[in-house]
Amino acid sequence: MRRFLIGSPFATSQAIHERLSNLKALAVFSSDALSSSAYATEEILIVLALAGADALHFSLPIALAIVSLMAIVVASYRQTIKAYPQGGGAYSVARENLGEWPGLVAAAALLVDYTLTVAVSVAAGVAAITSAAPGLLDWRVPIAVAIVLVFAWGNLRGIRESGTIFSIPTYFFITSMGVVIALGMIKVAMGEAPGTLWRGAPVPEPIIPQTSLSLLLILRAFSSGSAALTGIEAMANGVPSFKPPESHNARITTLRMAVILSSLFLGITFLANRYGLVPREDETLVSQLGRQVLGENPLYFVYQAATALVLFLAANTSFADFPRVSAILAADKYLPRYFTFKGDRLAFTNGIVALSIAASALLVIFDANVTRLIPLYAVGVFVTFTLSQLGMVRRWWRLRGPGWRTSMLINAVGAVATGVVAVIIVLSKFVHGAWISLLLMGWLIVIFHLIWRHYRWFESQVHITDEEVAELAAPPSVPLAEGASVRHFVIPVEGINRITLETIRVAREWGGTITALHVTDDREEGEALRAKWEHLLPDVPLILIESPYRAFVAPMLACLEHMKRSDGEVILLLPRLKVRHWWQALLHNQTVLRLRPHAEKYLKIRVLEVPVPLNGASH
Repeated sequence: MRRFLIGSPFATSQAIHERLSNLKALAVFSSDALSSSAYATEEILIVLALAGADALHFSLPIALAIVSLMAIVVASYRQTIKAYPQGGGAYSVARENLGEWPGLVAAAALLVDYTLTVAVSVAAGVAAITSAAPGLLDWRVPIAVAIVLVFAWGNLRGIRESGTIFSIPTYFFITSMGVVIALGMIKVAMGEAPGTLWRGAPVPEPIIPQTSLSLLLILRAFSSGSAALTGIEAMANGVPSFKPPESHNARITTLRMAVILSSLFLGITFLANRYGLVPREDETLVSQLGRQVLGENPLYFVYQAATALVLFLAANTSFADFPRVSAILAADKYLPRYFTFKGDRLAFTNGIVALSIAASALLVIFDANVTRLIPLYAVGVFVTFTLSQLGMVRRWWRLRGPGWRTSMLINAVGAVATGVVAVIIVLSKFVHGAWISLLLMGWLIVIFHLIWRHYRWFESQVHITDEEVAELAAPPSVPLAEGASVRHFVIPVEGINRITLETIRVAREWGGTITALHVTDDREEGEALRAKWEHLLPDVPLILIESPYRAFVAPMLACLEHMKRSDGEVILLLPRLKVRHWWQALLHNQTVLRLRPHAEKYLKIRVLEVPVPLNGASH
């Protein structure tokens, strides 16, 4: 069943990293940013509508302000691309230049942002479908969750990085939306629209004001529309995927993406004003615009399909980014180590599963409603923008290379602008849901620190010097009693540490032969361990099991099956770390949990656990 659902495993050597042309890179890295134009204008109008129909005309000045902010952010990220040709994610930039805690804030904001990208994009994509097929409106939550699960399944199977495949939905959307905007502009210019080039159209139905137009309401509308900037940082993260010269091509492509995004965003906002469109619960704004411009014909449904596809593609980008950042954090010891594990199809399995669960939960809790999710969304985006730009300012000041003053000034302006917007979003959206994002980020930061502190303590406890190994490994095995059956102890090991030595000591006390097994997908790492092992523990054979598919249980079971002997009993000896807190069990003993049931059920061999206490107070 697993092979049927996930597919045959890929060897580590089969990893593919496609180099993208600028045309393909624009499509692959801009789907998240470009797709936000499908809902950003609507979110502005939803807030302004609270003050009545007359307030809707402020949508254009607000959109222009957002585009100005976009220009600042793009200019700032072009500097990041220049400084980090190997890829400059917000976590790496903030941690390297600002220190551990700013890096953790950026990491927490990124994980929240990626999760909300999936939830918002899928909810918006489903809204595009239900706008064209209103009968599905009551089923939007199950449909949205099903789509997330399909993406999770696809990524667990290892969706390959194909620029051609991912280019199609993006350019399909750009073309479809561009045609609608162009035709809409022509109709406005020719007097075939409710409004004119210089005057907006009246709304078809009166809007009862629920509040007065105020600066706070305008700032709240600006905050909602700032969702149009989500995904702009993608080019900076993906610089190594460009064809040479990578940095130059990424900077050009970032600029092109910004021009296209701002054109779509301003075009939709302008036409919504000229056609007198108002937000509706049963139909999205871009769907209304399509009906007005194209009419209800096959072209309209093609246009809606293009919108839904690019939104779903935007959601799928997070299924690559969230697991990647989680793996980096796990490698830095801020998340459990198993987040670094690549599954059968070279995908970070645990990160994909965690993201799908979190995004599905958000869709269920917030009824797959974009407007309810947006207040949570922009907080993490602008926190990462700000920390990334502050990190760049610090970097330019520290290195002072050629042109550093200009670059530092650009990043400083970006940091101030995005920082101010982050504060505006928190203040204007706090009671509407921004507090949830802040709470999640704070919770993640605490978790990061607790895990890091525990791993640091754990490593200090298990580390052992060569001299200590020689001292602890000295006692010989206890001879078996006369007539007793021979016992062959087999011990899986990660390396030479106190846990390994304690397990070997117990085996020696019980009496019998001892063999250590080490599974690796890295031959050089395995040979280095073998050389050290033979020097320090020459009386204990070490068997290296190469696993090019990164599996652990299956190769271990195959080796154990081969080691079954007629002259005695094979006993699998598994070290089990004694922990004080329940959450620490999630960080250790995964080998025991995975291997023991398989060995007992399929090989019918005895499995014994060796409790390994560590000195000192556990953190």
